[in-house]
Amino acid sequence: MSSGAIRVLLADDEPMFRATVRRLLDASPGITVAAEAGTGREALALAAEHRPHIALMDVRMPDIDGITATAQLTAGPHPPRVLVLTTFDLDDHVYRALHAGASGFLLKDTTPPRLLDAIHTVAAGEALLAPTVTRRLITAFTNRPTAIRSLDGVTPREREVLTLITGGLSNPEIQAALHISRATLKTHIGRLLTKLGARDRAQLVIAGYQARLPEESSPATNNVFFT
Repeated sequence: MSSGAIRVLLADDEPMFRATVRRLLDASPGITVAAEAGTGREALALAAEHRPHIALMDVRMPDIDGITATAQLTAGPHPPRVLVLTTFDLDDHVYRALHAGASGFLLKDTTPPRLLDAIHTVAAGEALLAPTVTRRLITAFTNRPTAIRSLDGVTPREREVLTLITGGLSNPEIQAALHISRATLKTHIGRLLTKLGARDRAQLVIAGYQARLPEESSPATNNVFFT
C-alpha cells in the first residue's frame, strides 16, 4: 500500500453504527473515511469511485449482501482489502467471507483499539480473525467429511509453518516454536503462498483447514493475527 492515510469505506445499513465508527476513525491519525455505503450496491459503486484501501463490510445489507459484495470487490481492479465487521458470529459467514476474499473477520462488539489495530493489520497485507472464530473453525473443518486438500510440493518445514499459521500463532510465536529467524519465516510464508496459490494469509488459513492440519498450538487470547 502506498504511503499516506489508510482510506476506509464504511459499508453498513445502520446509520447509527456508521456514525459511531466514523467518529472513531476520524479521530485516529493515519486513517480517513473515504465514503459510506448503506447497501452492497452502494459499496461497489463507491469503492470504484474512491478506491479505498480497506472496506469495512457488514454481512447483512440490502440489495447485495456483504459477502457477495466482498467477492465482487476483491475480483475487480485495484481491490481494497475487506474486513468483515458483523453482529452475526456464524461459522458459515466466516468461511464464505474468507472464500470471497476477505482478509479479516471481527464482531461488532470488538473494542475500538482492536478495531483500529485490525484496520492497520489488514492494510499492511496481513489477515485477522477473532479468536473464538478461529478455534471453532479449526474444530469444524477437522470434522467435515469433505475431501482433504493435498499439500503436494510443500516441504516438511513449510507444513510445520502452515500448521502453526492455521492454529492462529503470530510470527513471533512461530519463530520461537520453530527456532527460526524472521527472515526465514517470511521466506517460508512466501513459498507457501506461491505453492498453494494463496492470495494472502487468510487463504493460507483456509488451505490449512482444507488439509486438516492439526491444531498444535492454542490461539492467543486477543485477536489472532496471521502475519
